[in-house]
Amino acid sequence: MSPVEGQQTLLPYKWFQPFSTAISESTRQRAESASIELINADQELVAQADYLMSIVPPRDAVSTAKRFTQATAGDVRDKDKEPLFYIDLNAISPSRARTLEALLKDYPMMRFLDGGIIGGAPKPQPDGSWTKPSIVVSGPHSLDDAPTSGLHLAKVLNIKHIADTIGPASGLKMCFASTTKGLTAIAIQSFTTAHTLGVLDDLQAHLKDYSPNTGELAAKGWVDEMKEIAETFHTEGGFERDMFDGVSEVYRFVADETGLGKEKTEDRRVGKTPEDVARLMGQGLERKKDKVE
Repeated sequence: MSPVEGQQTLLPYKWFQPFSTAISESTRQRAESASIELINADQELVAQADYLMSIVPPRDAVSTAKRFTQATAGDVRDKDKEPLFYIDLNAISPSRARTLEALLKDYPMMRFLDGGIIGGAPKPQPDGSWTKPSIVVSGPHSLDDAPTSGLHLAKVLNIKHIADTIGPASGLKMCFASTTKGLTAIAIQSFTTAHTLGVLDDLQAHLKDYSPNTGELAAKGWVDEMKEIAETFHTEGGFERDMFDGVSEVYRFVADETGLGKEKTEDRRVGKTPEDVARLMGQGLERKKDKVE
């Protein structure tokens, strides 16, 4: 289950009615199975919703915000309604979050919050409780003060307001992701090289004995997110972009050269184990080598 699907599945259990605009047929089917009301027009969503949460690939964060600013044109939203909260929860850099702030500032009916999701998707537990990721937000407006069940929404989704300016929340998300997904990229290279050398089993045995907290290898396409981390560390921290541009290239190769990028999380058939990822990466690298030669 993806983060967006998890949030949407949780909300109906807590007396919120989630709406969504679905593009693909698979997204539409998952939304319907989670009792999510589908709306075809952005204008209708703007008219009805109290909170808009943007959870899209990082490259689409700005274009999605532009879509909804365009949707506010005219009198689609009742002037007597409370301002619409636009909460960006995408894996973007603080500088890109400030770009969104500048884009939305001319729309007084919209209140912008910068945010990020840290952790896996919400899951129901046998006792009726839910495990939830941490959702951090920052900006001049707090959900605690939102008149339309804002405090309850923050509690339901485990939302923490960490600063009164735009940027800290997305920055925290980037810093966290760099220590998890960045290390995963290193593991992909390590396991693939070990597979090529015929010592993958030995590497895993040594990791188990001498570094048990290394964790499992994951294979997911975090290309754009790595670029956002590179931008964050460069703009906010003063570092060069080289390291995470390189990590981005690892994930681009995983997605484009191994076939793993075509897999869907809910129906994954290959790449389920470190051995399989290393094998597929090795095959992709061999094909790349043959093309060069």
